[in-house]
Amino acid sequence: MSSTPVPPPEPSAVPPQVPPPAPALFTWEFATDPYPAYAWLREHAPVHRTRLPSGVEAWLVTRYADARQALADQRLSKNPVHHAEPGKTGIPGERSAGLMTHLLNIDPPDHTRLRRLVSKAFTPRRVAEFAPRVRELTDRLIDGFAEKGEADLIHDFAFPLPIYAICDLLGVPAEDQDDFRDWAGMMIRHGGGPRGGVARSVKKIRGYLAELIHRKRQDLGDDLISGLIRASDHGDHLTEAEATAMCFVLLFAGFETTINLIGNGTYQLLRHPEQRERLQASLAAGETGLLETGVEELLRFDGPVELATWRYATRDLSIGGQAIPAGDPVLVVLAAADRDPARFAEPDTLDLARRDNQHLGYGHGIHYCLGAPLARLEGQVALATLLTRLPDLRLAADPAELRWRGGLIMRGLRTLPVEFTPSVRVAPAEGTSEV
Repeated sequence: MSSTPVPPPEPSAVPPQVPPPAPALFTWEFATDPYPAYAWLREHAPVHRTRLPSGVEAWLVTRYADARQALADQRLSKNPVHHAEPGKTGIPGERSAGLMTHLLNIDPPDHTRLRRLVSKAFTPRRVAEFAPRVRELTDRLIDGFAEKGEADLIHDFAFPLPIYAICDLLGVPAEDQDDFRDWAGMMIRHGGGPRGGVARSVKKIRGYLAELIHRKRQDLGDDLISGLIRASDHGDHLTEAEATAMCFVLLFAGFETTINLIGNGTYQLLRHPEQRERLQASLAAGETGLLETGVEELLRFDGPVELATWRYATRDLSIGGQAIPAGDPVLVVLAAADRDPARFAEPDTLDLARRDNQHLGYGHGIHYCLGAPLARLEGQVALATLLTRLPDLRLAADPAELRWRGGLIMRGLRTLPVEFTPSVRVAPAEGTSEV
């Protein structure tokens, strides 16, 4: 007697994989460690539309390949005129202060003309000539706290070093440089808060720069402002408004990036003692190779610029398969792109000897950071001198207690308390003066 065959059971349906919920962005917790959130975005929403704290909606580009393409895409303009609410983007206060015509806000051909004028100040030769002054400033600042055995490396070191350096480069008289330090400090303190706090500092800096340019015309020197005036007088058509805006953006872009490079870099070296000891051994042997690759790795691993400055779609376009309507702002997340495992092996590991390291920390394309050579010099000198003169440098606070500034573009610590064995003050070299 035959029996009816029993059909095999149907395979149970595999439930679809539901991604975890999107992380919260731009909170204080996010500012402390944004990298897990950026990893989620790279995997699940690599070109992600979000509402920023200012209320502006923008696209975040987080994968390396997409970021590199976007940074060089001529369909993405730097000019805020392409956005419906230009006053809500860019540097607070620059519009009301008449400082819009600078390199971060313009496209070719004006961008090409202005960049050519100022690029002479950042040639390898000019930067090499400036190196002794950077070393002098670095030693003077460390002298100020070396005997105490403790310091806040942001307030006492990372902040004043690039301020004095960029003031020297611009030609700001020594007696005025402390005013610049105060105005810059206001910009830093208010960077993550109401735009009005920064705007007031911007207005003061703009007024001072306009008056300084007027004075320089009567007494030219060997500095950047004098060079811009000479270029203008020789037919390169640099207006006084353009000269003021150019000097302003060099100051604005030149100090906070270097503050964060020194602060973030020192912090990460203290959090990775095996890497710090390796670098100290290299420096003690008189080598510079690990210092050079190390600064590049610190720029990649926890760089000073979290998001590239604003871009605006001039037409409907696509990035990473995502349609971007004309007029929408686009923010390239450098911090996310530089930890992309599709581009960097073990991206969450700090390796000072990393060789294949084409990071985007200073951008890419025609808007690549003009002051990158000077920032690298300051970073290398600052870190090498700190590790050499204060060899047992250590954190004086729980990392969980440290606070990061809550601005949109930059990433940096508010404070960095450290301890070390007090050391004897270095006597000033003959012919030099105090800061």
